[in-house]
Amino acid sequence: MPYLTKALIILLCLLVTGECRRHRVRRWTGTVETQKHGTSLTKKPPDVTKSRKPKTENLLQVDDHDFTMRPAFGGPAIPVGVDVQVESLDSISEVDMDFTMTLYLRHYWKDERLSFTSSTNKSMTFDGRLVKKIWVPDVFFVHSKRSFIHDTTTDNIMLRVFPDGHVLYSLRVTVTAACNMDFSRFPLDSQTCSLELESYAYTDEDLMLYWKSGDESLSTDDRISLSQFLIQKFHTTSRLAFYSSTGWYNRLYINFTLRRHIFFFLLQTYFPATLMVMLSWVSFWIDRRAVPARVSLGITTVLTMSTIITGVNASMPRVSYIKAVDIYLWVSFVFVFLSVLEYAAVNYLSTAQDRRERKMRERARSQSLPCTCGISGTRTMTMLDGTYSEADTNSLAGYTEEPMVPEEEQEEMHEVPEKPEHMVVHLSVSSESTTTKKKKSLRALNIIQNTHAIDKYSRMIFPGSYIFFNLIYWSVYC
Repeated sequence: MPYLTKALIILLCLLVTGECRRHRVRRWTGTVETQKHGTSLTKKPPDVTKSRKPKTENLLQVDDHDFTMRPAFGGPAIPVGVDVQVESLDSISEVDMDFTMTLYLRHYWKDERLSFTSSTNKSMTFDGRLVKKIWVPDVFFVHSKRSFIHDTTTDNIMLRVFPDGHVLYSLRVTVTAACNMDFSRFPLDSQTCSLELESYAYTDEDLMLYWKSGDESLSTDDRISLSQFLIQKFHTTSRLAFYSSTGWYNRLYINFTLRRHIFFFLLQTYFPATLMVMLSWVSFWIDRRAVPARVSLGITTVLTMSTIITGVNASMPRVSYIKAVDIYLWVSFVFVFLSVLEYAAVNYLSTAQDRRERKMRERARSQSLPCTCGISGTRTMTMLDGTYSEADTNSLAGYTEEPMVPEEEQEEMHEVPEKPEHMVVHLSVSSESTTTKKKKSLRALNIIQNTHAIDKYSRMIFPGSYIFFNLIYWSVYC
């Protein structure tokens, strides 16, 4: 009996416990249902990413095809359209003869192996990870020195696939390519450079590379500018390139023309050179006897012109032909150098003329009639003009004659007080014709006394010749 009572009590406890648990579950479920039937703002959209869908590779059937081969292999050449958007023209190097350009390169082709079914007919866009699993054109830049695809923050590659199999493949590239420049007219030149695109492996029988929209396939940013060049024109061309060992290839060209700004070189090269030439002409107005002034001025201008020529050539490639700036600088250097030679000629001729004048004076003294007059004084007067006749000379017969005393001895005589003071008058006895000749020679000596005749002519010849050279130079190169 006691055992039966215990069993009934335990059974009753179990029943009570079960009812309590059932009641709690009902209360929790009711709360959730109340939240679900509440306002629509608290309703969460379904998470699509958690739904099971086929992978991209399965949707595009990447694993079902061999993408190591081009589309329509064995058939006609696959057409690949190209368009380019130039983002920036970074630099032009005359020394290395190259340019650097950043651009968006886009390819368009159709690959039926990538077609897929779509109810909305919308394309699918992928990044660079899918590019390694499908076929893409192997376009490269001919004559490129360096190039790279930007990878910040990820590889700048986009792949867009349409349901019918059309593909858009876009990438952002910076390329440094060679440009054959002609500096014969530098810095008054214009340069035409080209960026060339070509398939590396596929000839024109396998891949037909073409501009997708003709000249409109190339677009540029209006803000593109360079410090030394004015971008005049961008245009596209295409032609076939032949390699003897592999065959014919389609090649696309991005051509652009650059005209150099001349104002920088006018300030840095032409104006300083012109000023140095004009400065060398100042020596023509300096007295020929001021040797230090004229020599230092000539040497300074020559050294300055040498510095200008060296600075210009340091920023240029070592070409074997003459540039336009070389012609101007070297002609200016010749003008400066000739001004130095001009003073050397003036100095030499002046020295020679002084020697001849001294000899003529000594010869005139040796042929004159000296006489000492009883006139007190401390000065000596010498007459060399030869204007006295024989009658004038005979009128001085009462004076005591003494030999002619040189000027140096006369100065010593002035310094010695013991000597009697006297005046020596030298009267030259000559005919009328001799007198006329001496007047003309003395007049010629007076002309050369302060400025040499070469200086007078140089003041007109040098500026006139340099102006004439500038007129010819700028009319030819501008």
